[in-house]
Amino acid sequence: MTKKETNKEPGEDLILEDYYHLSIQVSLNGLSFCILDSIGKKIVRAESRRFSSRLNPFDAQKELKAFIKSSGVTDYAFSEVVVVHRNDLYSLVPKVLFDPGELPNYLKYNAKILANDLLEYDEIPSFDLVNVYVPFVNINNTIYDFFGDFEFKHHSSVLIESLLASTSGSNETVCFAHVTPEELDLIVLKQKKLVFFNNFSCHTPEDFLYYLLFTMEQLQLDTGETKLRVFGSIEEGDPLFDLCQEYIQHLSLYIPDLPKDISSDGPDLQDHYLEINAF
Repeated sequence: MTKKETNKEPGEDLILEDYYHLSIQVSLNGLSFCILDSIGKKIVRAESRRFSSRLNPFDAQKELKAFIKSSGVTDYAFSEVVVVHRNDLYSLVPKVLFDPGELPNYLKYNAKILANDLLEYDEIPSFDLVNVYVPFVNINNTIYDFFGDFEFKHHSSVLIESLLASTSGSNETVCFAHVTPEELDLIVLKQKKLVFFNNFSCHTPEDFLYYLLFTMEQLQLDTGETKLRVFGSIEEGDPLFDLCQEYIQHLSLYIPDLPKDISSDGPDLQDHYLEINAF
């Protein structure tokens, strides 16, 4: 299986319905998908499912198969399918130090990898970085069985590139916190450069606060001056938001926008699209 291929032979015409784009995000905590009408530039379907507990990759594969069959996704014909893998088996490498023949060496110190693991990488040209990671091979095989060739990438690659694009005109230091029910992504951008990125497992507001304050202390970021922008599964008035306000002076919700040429019929569809494709 190649990392990116088209599922059409050269010169083959698309059938009438074959103008939809499918995006699927897969983690051991849940699944989500979004279908975009690429001609009308409209989000037509989106859905997510959270598991009651963190699964192993094989049980997640079973959930994915059942999810695809029950959601009606296979009723569509797709011109493009993209899978986003969300896990903590990744490592960011400066491009000047990257050698595609050394992938295991970039991961062995901060991720548990096996001899038969497939290793892949995404290039992040905006930061001159390469993201080396372990995709879920069994998930990829399942997607291929349903839809044929597709593109896949890592969640952290998508998130980093999207945040850079949204803050390209700013030189200030900003800490972004992307919150999900089980995890926290912390990203620090300074003068259009990536200073820090890491993913943490969080189950309580106190977990979140510990990782946030420890990270800011290690990076020597002043809690009274540094802007913290939070997004994802968090709103003003949440216990987590209120707790942050006690320690961070410049705290605000970050509300990503859809690309200007894309529309949706409701906030739920928009949220699913942003979660998978941008944030």
